[in-house]
This record gives sequence, C-alpha cells and structure tokens, in this order.
Amino acid sequence: MNIIIGSDHAGFDLKEEIRRFLSEKGDYIVKDMGTFSHDPVDYPTIAYEVAKNISEKRFNRGILICGSGIGMSIVANRQRNVRAALCHNLYTVRLSRRHNDANILVLGGRVLGLDLALEMVDLFLTADFEGGRHQRRLDKIDIT
Repeated sequence: MNIIIGSDHAGFDLKEEIRRFLSEKGDYIVKDMGTFSHDPVDYPTIAYEVAKNISEKRFNRGILICGSGIGMSIVANRQRNVRAALCHNLYTVRLSRRHNDANILVLGGRVLGLDLALEMVDLFLTADFEGGRHQRRLDKIDIT
C-alpha cells in the first residue's frame, strides 16, 4: 500500500514516529511531503499537497498531522474525492474507515500520545469500508 504523509512543525515529531513505524512494518511505501524540521511552516501548503495526491489517486491513503488536526482537516477536505477524518480515538478511526471510507487520517500532534497514535494509524490502514448503505451516502457527497 502506498501512503503519503505530511505535517507542519507542530506535528513533526509525531510524523517522524509514524513514518518510522510504517517503514519498520515493511508493508507500506511511504512518501513524506514534509515538513522536515521544527522550523515553522504553513500547514495549508502541506495539507494541500497530500490531499491533491490523494484526490488524483496517486496514493492509497494519506496521513496529516498538525497541532490539533483541525487546520489540516479543513484544508484537505476542500479537494474533490478526499475524505479526511480528524480522529482522536480508535472508535472514530474505525468508523472513519468502515462508514466513511476515509482516505486521509488527520491527527493532532499536541493532542495524542504516541502509543495511541500508532494504534490509530495501524487501524486506519487495515480497516475496510463496509459499503452498502454507506456507499449510497458517499455518492451523495460527490454530487454536491
């Protein structure tokens, strides 16, 4: 599975840990869109690049991290065919995949602990979309 990941400076440390976690699993090819340091950057730039790549189906899934996750989520969801889900626990991650077929997981680097964040990433990448009535609802998003 091809994964694209990005963060601003507030999410940098968590992004690095997630990138390392995914690389060690060996099942994923990870493209890192930055940022590459703690130097301040504007989150919309990173979110746009990740979301654009997901929108154009260049990657299977994306992960975005900023301080709270809110800014990244707002930017990413402006792209067509992107369903970015800001999640704070395993339950919301599970539903984001099963019911919403989320293709970008958004996390708050200043909100989550590392162990929980890694569990959330693992669940996001392994949980399947249920389809059925949920597909009908997703179809309505694409026509608005």
